[in-house]
Amino acid sequence: MSFRIDQLDGIVQFQITRPHIHNAVNFEVMEGLELFLKRLDQPDVHFGVITGEGNKTFCSGGDLSVFHSVRTEQEAYAIHQRMTHILYRLATQPVPVIALINGTAIGGGAEIASACDYRLMRKDAKAGFIQGRLAITSGWGGTTLLQTKGMAYDKLLKLTTEAEPLVAAELEEIGWVTESFEGDKWAAFADFIHKMKTRHPSVAKAYKSILTAPLKERAILDRMLEEARVCSVLWEQQPHHDAVAHFLNRKN
Repeated sequence: MSFRIDQLDGIVQFQITRPHIHNAVNFEVMEGLELFLKRLDQPDVHFGVITGEGNKTFCSGGDLSVFHSVRTEQEAYAIHQRMTHILYRLATQPVPVIALINGTAIGGGAEIASACDYRLMRKDAKAGFIQGRLAITSGWGGTTLLQTKGMAYDKLLKLTTEAEPLVAAELEEIGWVTESFEGDKWAAFADFIHKMKTRHPSVAKAYKSILTAPLKERAILDRMLEEARVCSVLWEQQPHHDAVAHFLNRKN
């Protein structure tokens, strides 16, 4: 199994369990995220949390060893469209979700974290929209989500076009990281939600409904899907296939 879902005391935990391959997203992880979203809709759920197994990687994005066989724009868009809908639902569902970033979060992993309400990141970890290194753009709607949530235009443009992973302190400065931590991630998570847990869960749900209202406009989903389409067009081009082949050869 590529993922694990647990529920305890009103908190649903989703963990990618592929540390041997940097917690990369495959089709099974996609299915797991869809199950996670269904669990978040239950009335007894007050918080959600997404993390990766181990202490090295939160999520490294799409599993290139799986998706390298995808060659055409149409094939790529089928995958990107599915993940875009997952991230849109993640961003707009009713309860607060925390990305518990225990290690590297790059590419699609950074997009998943961007769809969450909070990003709690280990101080020595790195994260970034590094898709540009593979001659593509973000393909799951993450850039649109960050812009809609109010990230400064120049900071966002620099983050995406430089395609470099940044440490937690740098990401906190530009407004991507909510808070950084040292030590055990679950202890940090418990500390982070401690005060919120003392309030009735209806309060957080009500505020999230107010603050995510702009995300629920149809135009936002359309923009996210256009982001996925742009990535798919670039995916089909030879520079992307060459970059992936170079990456996989270097890895091997």
